[in-house]
Parts: sequence; C-alpha cells; structure tokens
Amino acid sequence: MNWALRDQAGTLRESVHAEWTKLRTVPSTWWLLASVVVLTVGTSALATEAVKCPSSCSYDTTRQSLDGILVGQAFVAVLAVVVVSSEYSSGMIRTTFTAMPRRLNALAAKAIVLVGTVLVAGAVATAGSVLAGRYILPGNGFTGASGSEVLSLGAGPTLRAAGGSVLYLALIALLSLGLATALRDSGVSIAAVLALLYVVLLLTKLGTLDPRWQHRLYEWGPMTAGLTIQATRNLNTLPIGPWPGLGVLALWAAAAVLAAGLVLRLRDA
Repeated sequence: MNWALRDQAGTLRESVHAEWTKLRTVPSTWWLLASVVVLTVGTSALATEAVKCPSSCSYDTTRQSLDGILVGQAFVAVLAVVVVSSEYSSGMIRTTFTAMPRRLNALAAKAIVLVGTVLVAGAVATAGSVLAGRYILPGNGFTGASGSEVLSLGAGPTLRAAGGSVLYLALIALLSLGLATALRDSGVSIAAVLALLYVVLLLTKLGTLDPRWQHRLYEWGPMTAGLTIQATRNLNTLPIGPWPGLGVLALWAAAAVLAAGLVLRLRDA
C-alpha cells in the first residue's frame, strides 16, 4: 500500500512539473497574467476615483477598491480555458495522455499548476487594488467624517475581503478549467464561462425578473454569490453572507471539475 501511494505521489509530482513547463512556455500565459494584474488594479483605481464624499458617503470602500476583480476574472477564465483547449486544438492532448495515462492525475496536475499561478497573480492584483484605494479614497472625502468609511488595510473585514477575492479568482480558474475540459472547444468554453458569470449578474441588476427569482439568482449565481466575500458593510441586507457566498462558487467549481473528470473517463482524447 505504501509503495502504491508513493508511486502515485511521484507520478503526480512529475505531472505537475510537466504541466508547469507547458504553462510557462506558452506566450499567452504571461500576457494573460499581466492583464489580470494590470486591469484589475487599473479598474479598481478608476472605480475608487469615481466615488466622492460628501455627494455619496455610503459606499463600502473596501468593496469599491476591489471592483477591478469584475474585469480581472475574465482573463483568469480565458487563461484556464487556454490551459486545456490549446492542447485539444493542437492534438497535443494525445501526447499528454500517452505520457500520463492516469487522466485524473493529468487533470489534477493542471488544476494545481493553474490555481497556484492564479493565486500569485490574484494576490498581487488584490494587494495593488487595496493599496490604490487606500491612497485615492481619502482624497475623495472618505476620511471617516459624514458617515463615510475609512479603508483600513489592517482591519479584519478588509483582510477577509482581500483574501477572499484571491480565493474567488482561484475558484473561477477551477470552474473555467472544468468547463473547458468538458466542452473541449475554446470559443464555446469561453462563451459558456463568461455567460455564466456576467449574464447572471446582468439579470440580477436589470430588475426585470420576479423578485423571488432575482433573489435566488443572486444567492446561487457563481459570480453574484461569490463576490459577496468582498462586502464589509450592511452584511445583514445581503441575500447571502460572504463565506456562504464563496462556498456557492466553490460548489460550482467542484461540480465543473467533477464533470470534467467524468468526461475524461468516458470519452476518448
């Protein structure tokens, strides 16, 4: 039994090393990661610059400073899809499965490398966004006066929102990886992921649905539920709490990865 476990662990290490080599040698990896960081921080800075107090002092300053995650996640999703679809489009997936006949090991290795990479990029993007908010917001009147909220870098809710945003991006990567593995086509996979994220958000914002359905979409949409992790004010008014909301996204990601594993077991490369 011990030898079998050691053999499996060694195989997984080799698979992770192979996937990391493939990921870092693909040119699109680096510009997609750069886009995640630059566009997340840039959009967050613009969002915080746009709000002013005393004209409106009720903003959740922490959540506002992390607004760029809305944009950055799209590039995380594209990166995750590229990790899988590039191999299917080039036919290299057959070589991968020949070298790593345990397909679930191959999927696990892709997930480990992808999540590790996204966690690093997400941490940089989130830290940059919060720092930008801390610098910009006081100049816009958010100094604690007139009911406004000061963005405190060391406050527990801020740390939870920032750390949760990094986890959010990692879960978006897993969700996208699972869908891309199951669907195999890059265009279809990207469209499916972005629709799942942004169309649900749009439906909740338009107000054209029955309020009960709107509430349910907010609670169970991967993006709408997941991003409640960023909220630090008026938590009792949210349809779902920060950690339960992130848990909903985790369920979506787990379902996508399980579906991908099932497809790999049942279908040829």
